[in-house]
Amino acid sequence: MNKNERLLLNTELLKTFVCIADCGNLTTAAGHLCRTQSAISVQVRKLETDLNVSLFRRNSRGMTLTEDGNKLLPKARSILKDIRQASVLFKAPLTGSIRIGIPDDFNDIILKRILTDFSRIHPGVNVIATSGCTSGYSAAVSNGELDMAVLSGPKSDEGELLDKEKIVWAAKKSMRIDDKLPVPLAILDRSCWWHNLSATALNSAERDYTVAFLSSSFASIQSAIRAGFAVGVIPASCVCSKMSVLTEVNGFPKLPISYRSILRGVDVPDDLASAMTQAIKDARLQ
Repeated sequence: MNKNERLLLNTELLKTFVCIADCGNLTTAAGHLCRTQSAISVQVRKLETDLNVSLFRRNSRGMTLTEDGNKLLPKARSILKDIRQASVLFKAPLTGSIRIGIPDDFNDIILKRILTDFSRIHPGVNVIATSGCTSGYSAAVSNGELDMAVLSGPKSDEGELLDKEKIVWAAKKSMRIDDKLPVPLAILDRSCWWHNLSATALNSAERDYTVAFLSSSFASIQSAIRAGFAVGVIPASCVCSKMSVLTEVNGFPKLPISYRSILRGVDVPDDLASAMTQAIKDARLQ
């Protein structure tokens, strides 16, 4: 029997690995795992030793995955998801209802995963989902209009950190952008963080722009980008095959990171909230 045949991966080590990969630094990951930084550092070293690979690059900004780390991540997520789903088989089925607010900057695939996977695993729970701007979700959870919500925008202390994602400049692949002409922008016409994001970035870079398309719908903004009518800012996960990403090489400045967090109401049953939280995490991480 060779070394690989004897190797049994510890699921706790995999949980720590995935959490650090998602958070990008030890401090945040330690908080999520309710452990000390030194303890999870030991776990990472143990996993690296067991696999005989280096999984992370350590730098002043945090932790980034190596090539081997990127190779392990999807498999680790799959293993942990299978274990969670197996454990549900022997639990009493959940019943009741839950009202959840979801950002409309989730792409369609993620939204479908959340709703279909949760309903398949917990058919006895009635899910009432709202998709839209998250700026009012915090108040809606506080006053009891929503049981839970996923918040999206700048870093906040509200709720449990779900993930963070790059925001990118996107345009239709065939769109020609003349750097001597104002940039035609597609802008979200609503009172939230996204509304001023692109204009503020271009103002800082001293690049001219014109507002070519206004909509309160994130889906409409993406349609305007795909049509080649305007340039817009969207999460990296929403970039489709018909779009190209514009960078500093193209004269477009760097954009901030978008953070997502899960906010629970005080009266929502813990079993329902935990199940929905896990469904959201699984959908985002697939």
